Amino acid sequence: MQLWELEVRESVRQTLADYTAATDRSDLAALAACFGAEAVLEFTGGREPLVGPAAIEAGLGAAMGGPRDAGRPLPTFVRHHVASVRFVSVAADLVEASSYFSVHTDIGLDHWGRYRDVLVPVQQRWLFASRRIAVDGFSKDSLMAQ
Repeated sequence: MQLWELEVRESVRQTLADYTAATDRSDLAALAACFGAEAVLEFTGGREPLVGPAAIEAGLGAAMGGPRDAGRPLPTFVRHHVASVRFVSVAADLVEASSYFSVHTDIGLDHWGRYRDVLVPVQQRWLFASRRIAVDGFSKDSLMAQ
């Protein structure tokens, strides 16, 4: 492996970490800043994809503020754990990666799933060109199930 590839991999890992930290802080502006100008955030399960940082920030904000089941409280904390980051392909102009995530809230393990990512270099950072989120399951007492 050459030095440029190590630098690319570490830059991609930083973007994954920045996204995770922003999500846990509910900092939607910082989360949206992890996406390129024409990036697509896609969810399995029929939700419309969000295109571009402004739409990503607005769409996630609307989803977080949307209607909830009367008996289900809001979580007081959210912690994402990302594991098994696998670089599918690494080139100087495009990286494909996959990983698994689990999310913990007040109830413990809340939900879990997979990320499938494509990142591209933008100035001095690597940003998402696309992120596909597949939630594989929710705990029966999930605070975040929609």
